[in-house]
Amino acid sequence: MASSSTSISLLLFVSFLLLLVNSRAENASSGSDLDEELAFLAAEESKEQSHGGGSYHEEHDQYRDFENYDDLEQGGGEFHHGEHSYEEEPLPTVDEKDVAVLTKDNFTEFVRNNSFAMVEFYAPWCGACQALAPEYAAAATELKGVAALAKIDATEEGDLAQKYEIQGFPTVFLFVDGEMRKTYEGERTKDGIVTWLKKKASPSIHNITTKEEAERVLSAEPKLVLGFLNSLVGSESEELAAASRLEDDLSFYQTASPDIAKLFEIETQVKRPALVLLKKEEEKLARFDGNFTKTAIAEFVSANKVPLVINFTREGASLIFENAVKNQLILFATENESEKHLPTLREVAKSFKGKFVFVYVQMDNEDYGEAVSGFFGVTGTAPKVLVYTGNEDMRKFILDGELTVKNIKTLAEDFLADKLKPFYKSDPLPENNDGDVKVIVGNNFDEIVLDESKDVLLEIYAPWCGHCQSFEPIYNKLGKYLKGIDSLVVAKMDGTSNEHPRAKADGFPTILFFPGGNKSFDPITVDVDRTVVELYKFLKKHASIPFKLKKPATPEPVISTKKADEKIEGDSSKDEL
Repeated sequence: MASSSTSISLLLFVSFLLLLVNSRAENASSGSDLDEELAFLAAEESKEQSHGGGSYHEEHDQYRDFENYDDLEQGGGEFHHGEHSYEEEPLPTVDEKDVAVLTKDNFTEFVRNNSFAMVEFYAPWCGACQALAPEYAAAATELKGVAALAKIDATEEGDLAQKYEIQGFPTVFLFVDGEMRKTYEGERTKDGIVTWLKKKASPSIHNITTKEEAERVLSAEPKLVLGFLNSLVGSESEELAAASRLEDDLSFYQTASPDIAKLFEIETQVKRPALVLLKKEEEKLARFDGNFTKTAIAEFVSANKVPLVINFTREGASLIFENAVKNQLILFATENESEKHLPTLREVAKSFKGKFVFVYVQMDNEDYGEAVSGFFGVTGTAPKVLVYTGNEDMRKFILDGELTVKNIKTLAEDFLADKLKPFYKSDPLPENNDGDVKVIVGNNFDEIVLDESKDVLLEIYAPWCGHCQSFEPIYNKLGKYLKGIDSLVVAKMDGTSNEHPRAKADGFPTILFFPGGNKSFDPITVDVDRTVVELYKFLKKHASIPFKLKKPATPEPVISTKKADEKIEGDSSKDEL
C-alpha cells in the first residue's frame, strides 16, 4: 500500500517536472520567436532606410482640427496636453507663500470658504505655467483680503482635472461662493489678474432712488435685472447681491420705490420682493416667479439673459459655451432661409427656457458657417435642425421632417425623454476594403473595430495633418507585414469626416488599440515611438489573441543559363536517368 502511494506521488512529481520544463521551453521558444521577429522587422526597416527611405522621429502631434466646434469654444486653445517644455536652465525660485496648494482632500473646503477663489490647473512641465507662476504669486499677495488664489497639479489630481474638463495648461477658473463661474482669459500678469479680480469682487448691486437715475439706467443698459424690495438692506438685498456675484455680463439694481418699479414694468401693487429682467431685444421682459433665493434668482437670470435664439459668431460664442445649460438646439440655414425659420425656432424656445440653448448657424457665412456645418456633418444648403449635447459627449440628434413648431417641439421633448438615437458623421462605405490597412468610416466602425473576434489597431488621422502624412508609409508597412494574420486588423479612420463614440481623438494622429473579447471597455491609447518595430512590440504585448509574424518565403537562388548548361553537360549520366 505504501509502495503504491509512493509510486503515485513519484508519478505526480515527475509529471509536474515535465510540465514545468515544457512551460519553460515554450516560454523560451516564445521569447526566441519574438526576438527573431523583431530582428526581421528591424532588418527590413534598415534596408528601406539604406535605400533612401529615411527615418521618422517626431513628437506626438497635438494639433487639433481648427474647423471644429470644440476649438471655437476653446478659442483655438494655445496650450494642450503633451505640449512639453524643456528648460535649459534651472527655473528661478518663486515665493508662493500666498498661493494655496490644493488636492482632492482640501479643494471643496477651500472654494466654499472663500467668496472669491481663483484656481489654476497646471502641469509641472508646462512652460506657460512656469512663466505665469511669479505673476500669479505676486497677485495672490496683493489680493489678500479680496480673493484667495490657489493651484492644482493636474497631473497628480486627475479626478479634479477630469471633473472640470481641463483641456490645456494653464487653465484658471474663478469660483464664487463655491461655484465655478468663469474661466480667466485675461493677461497673464500680476496687474491683469489683480484688476480683473478686484472688478469681480466689487459691489455688484446698485440702488436706484430717483426717477432720473432710473431713466439713465434704462437708456444705457442693453440688459439688466431689477429687484423691487421691501428694503434696500436686509435678507432680500443680500440674496439679490449674492445672485449678482454669479453673473458678470449684466448689471443688477434694486429699489424700494413703487414709482421707480413702475418704470421697469413692475406693477406698484405686486407682492414684494419682485424681480424682472429687461432686454433691448425681441423678448423685452421676463418676470421672476420663484423663491427669492440666490440659487433661484441665478437660474432665472441664466435662462433669460440670452436671446431666445443666439446667432453663432466667434464673438458671441461665449453666450453658448459659457451657459450653464449645455444642451443646444441648433438651426442650420442660409441667410435667405433664416427669415422663414427663425420665427419658428423662437416660438419653440419660449417653451424650453433653461432646457436648451437655441442657436442659429448661418450656413453660407464664409467666416464660420462651413466650418461649423462640417463639424456637425451638415451638408448641402437645405435647412436642418438638430440637438447637440455639448462637447462633453458630443452626441447629435437630427430632426427628420419638416421644420415646424410641432416637429421641433417633439424633437426637444423626445430628446429630454431619452427616446432618440444619436447621429454620427460617416464617409460612404469603401467600395473595396481589401487593402493592407482597412478603411474605417462611421457606418462600418461597429462591424470591423468592435468585432470581438479581432484585435484591432486604429489610427485616427486628419488629411491636412503633416505628422499623419509622415506616419502613413510606416503604418502602411505595418499593415503589410500583418495582413496575413486573421486575428489582427490594422485600420485607419479620417477623424475629420467620421465619428463614433468609441473613437475620441485628443489630436492627430491618435492611435487606439481595441483588444478582442474586450470591446465593452475603453480602448488602449498607443503611446510608443511611431516605428514598425515599436508598434509591433506593443501589439505582441497587448493582443488578446497570440499571433506570429508571417515572414515572406525566401526565394531560391537563381542560376544563370550558362552555368546551368555547364552543370548539365558535366553530369550527363544523371540526365540519362
